[in-house]
Amino acid sequence: MSRSFKLLASALLAVVALSLSACATGPSVRTDRDPTADFGRYRTWSFYKPISMEQAGYTSWVSDRIREDVRREMEARGYRFVPENGDLLVNFQTRERERSQVWNVPRVDFGWAYSYRYHAFVSVPFWYDEPQVSRYREGVLTVDLVDGQRNRLVWTGSASAPEASKRTPEKKMADIDQAISSIFAKYPYKAGP
Repeated sequence: MSRSFKLLASALLAVVALSLSACATGPSVRTDRDPTADFGRYRTWSFYKPISMEQAGYTSWVSDRIREDVRREMEARGYRFVPENGDLLVNFQTRERERSQVWNVPRVDFGWAYSYRYHAFVSVPFWYDEPQVSRYREGVLTVDLVDGQRNRLVWTGSASAPEASKRTPEKKMADIDQAISSIFAKYPYKAGP
């Protein structure tokens, strides 16, 4: 194999690896739904009272931003906002949790042995996996849709991503927008007729 071909193959592999890692930069989203719920009958929505994130009795710029994003996503799906007693009640909350990531790194070491046959020391390689552990904080944003008539959870979505320690408020707002959009991208229903 020529040297230029090896360099080209290495460069191509690096570009593919970078493009794949760029695709995985959004939050991890999980959803679940009540299989007995009839989503075709929901036309209106309201915010659940009290919102889980506002249990202390006050709002914040984060909860206001989440409210704006939820309103945009629900209206885009044809749901009409009513101040109280909507068919669907929207609740949301955030939390942080400690996470660990464990992976193995292949290693090789050499042991030395004296060979009486050759009257010399001989190097003997041995391979093993060395575990690596990374601890980090993860932020989780959860949005719940509750059947207003039965007060029963019918759909939930959560977005989780590693916490960045030094984020500006503008970056936090962009992260909130992305998390809400990612959650509702997995919500397959529209308002009923």
